[in-house]
Amino acid sequence: MLKQFLPDEYVKSIYSIDPTVLKEKGIKGIITDLDNTLVEWDRPYATTELIDWLEELKNHDMKVTIVSNNNEKRVGDFSNPLNIPFIYKAKKPSRKAFNRAIKEMGLSREETVIIGDQLLTDVFGGNRAGFYTILVVPVAQSDGFFTRFNRMVERRIMASFKRKGLIKWEE
Repeated sequence: MLKQFLPDEYVKSIYSIDPTVLKEKGIKGIITDLDNTLVEWDRPYATTELIDWLEELKNHDMKVTIVSNNNEKRVGDFSNPLNIPFIYKAKKPSRKAFNRAIKEMGLSREETVIIGDQLLTDVFGGNRAGFYTILVVPVAQSDGFFTRFNRMVERRIMASFKRKGLIKWEE
């Protein structure tokens, strides 16, 4: 059961994800979470570093869609200036938003990765839907109200993975 929460890959940040390596694996698209994955949950706009990373993805012909459980205003205000398609109120870990995203990108599951900072939403949802999943360390040490409960559960799951030698994760 816990294996459904195990990411295929785990990295310190999105900036550790090399689009050339993704392309070599046949990846053409990224479905990414927003809050504490791309930027802090309370940062309204993209950083210069993030804009550069997104531009690098575009230069590698990678499609990107933001899938977030947050509301339309938050996700739209962030995504629209970047010209990135988005799905808000995604109800992750439900598979519905992930399936909608690949349909809109015109890609298959095998051509798409899910990137996020939460085991209970991004990784679990992505794994259940048959995607390659990448877990990143949360950008901020603090979380929004609803995420705090998830983090308590995630710490227990991560501790179990560490004990079993399934993951080497440093906070």
